[in-house]
Amino acid sequence: MSTVSNVWVFSDAASRLPEVIAGGKQLGDKVSAFVLGSQDDVAAAFSFGADAVYSLGEKVADRVVEDYAATMAQVIAEGDKPALVLLPATRRGKALASLLGVRLDAGVVTEASEISVEADGISAKHMVYGGLALGEEKITSQVAVVILGSGAYQAAEADASKTGEAVAVEYVAPKASIKCIERREKQGSTVDLDRAKRVVAIGRGIAKQEDIAIAEELCGAIEAELGCSRPIAEGEKWMAREQYVGISGVMPKPEVYLALGISGQIQHMVGVSGAQTIVAVNKDKNAPIFQFADYGIVGDLYKVVPALVNAFK
Repeated sequence: MSTVSNVWVFSDAASRLPEVIAGGKQLGDKVSAFVLGSQDDVAAAFSFGADAVYSLGEKVADRVVEDYAATMAQVIAEGDKPALVLLPATRRGKALASLLGVRLDAGVVTEASEISVEADGISAKHMVYGGLALGEEKITSQVAVVILGSGAYQAAEADASKTGEAVAVEYVAPKASIKCIERREKQGSTVDLDRAKRVVAIGRGIAKQEDIAIAEELCGAIEAELGCSRPIAEGEKWMAREQYVGISGVMPKPEVYLALGISGQIQHMVGVSGAQTIVAVNKDKNAPIFQFADYGIVGDLYKVVPALVNAFK
């Protein structure tokens, strides 16, 4: 596979930076990282393998990530061509990608699961038709912007011996921007399902929010992280969206995925297709999830889960 001379990377979520840099190392001869944050964040980028770091300065309370699109675009435009820009599949990452696409006259592909550099452009594969098929797009513009789906690359390991001096970038204010009036700390889970070795996920089989505690007890017994299906996060709003597993949510690749009361619709099952082992608990013996599961228990989760907890203890 060919490589591009320079891959530009940025992540608004610190947890996704190692994966984005790892993708850049595979696809380019050089990885240049934009960093918005402290000197510790700059050091982290170098430790994960960035060859060059362009510091956007400390985070400013009244700015949002998209406000830095003009700044990044100016630096990228002055660099070598052709070039590739890799961003994570976060809300801010997607918004930034659209702005960079306009400013750099660049093709944009979202949620890419596989990327290759070819003689006539950047090829990126991503899911289409609700995860039923893979589509392949070819970007032939001088700059290509690709949003990485979670789990596309194995996250880079930090190496403290890798250091460097960051290049300070002067801020270019956008002509129009969203004014950030106030920031509030988000209440909810800080779980990173992308890195979890074991995931327990709950679905509509959970009757009420208070009953999530039994799934949490099982998580404690097997050292797992807790996730959920889309209706629990976006319908009932019992859990944070960051815990929603599915094609339009998180697509983890754990060693074990234990689904409790999840029917197994295709959009959910595509999201867990990277799991090594899928275990399903559902009282409906005809639930679609049993077609995908490696192991299945037909039974009431309110009886099965306490029994599992006792067994693992």
